[in-house]
Amino acid sequence: MTLSTQFLTMLSMIGMGSLFGAMFDTYQRFLDRPNRNSWIVFFNDLLFWVIQALIIFYILFLVNNGELRFYIFVALLCGFAAYQSLFKGIYLKSLEFMINTVIAIYRFMRRAFLLIIYKPVLGLIQLVISIVILLGRGLFSLVQFVLKIVLFVFKVLWTIVGKILWIIWKLLPKGIKKYVEKLYNRAAGIFMEIKNYLFKLIKKWKKPKK
Repeated sequence: MTLSTQFLTMLSMIGMGSLFGAMFDTYQRFLDRPNRNSWIVFFNDLLFWVIQALIIFYILFLVNNGELRFYIFVALLCGFAAYQSLFKGIYLKSLEFMINTVIAIYRFMRRAFLLIIYKPVLGLIQLVISIVILLGRGLFSLVQFVLKIVLFVFKVLWTIVGKILWIIWKLLPKGIKKYVEKLYNRAAGIFMEIKNYLFKLIKKWKKPKK
């Protein structure tokens, strides 16, 4: 390994140590450890350390083909210590500022969406539904009113026609009346015969077969 490669490896590992410190603080900030179940915390911790190890090894592989030396761990420790002493306070304040900014933007967009899109559309839908219901009730009332008028007119006409037919029936000669009565009685008799025949067929069909 050449001297330039060793120097680049040292700088890379110092940077990775500082980056690890920042990512660790970010992880702690979002994990909310006191309010999480122990198995969730364990799984997240394991996943975090595996990802960090893979990232560090990948950077090391790019710099010196993945050769491990003692000074690499020292460089990582120095980078982490430099972050803790110099950059941690600034980074945490910046992180909180970014989180609060994102939350404020989200709340603003949510309120804007509710005021500009959701509530007007919901109000329009409610208005359309109310108009449809009102028109439906009005149409139903109109149909009821028309039906009442039609039934009343039909009742009046039927009464008038019935009285006219009754008067005509009274004025008819007795011979015609007797002839009409015979036709009526004959039709009624035929109807009763058909009715009785159908009843016999139904009883025969319903009778259980042995």
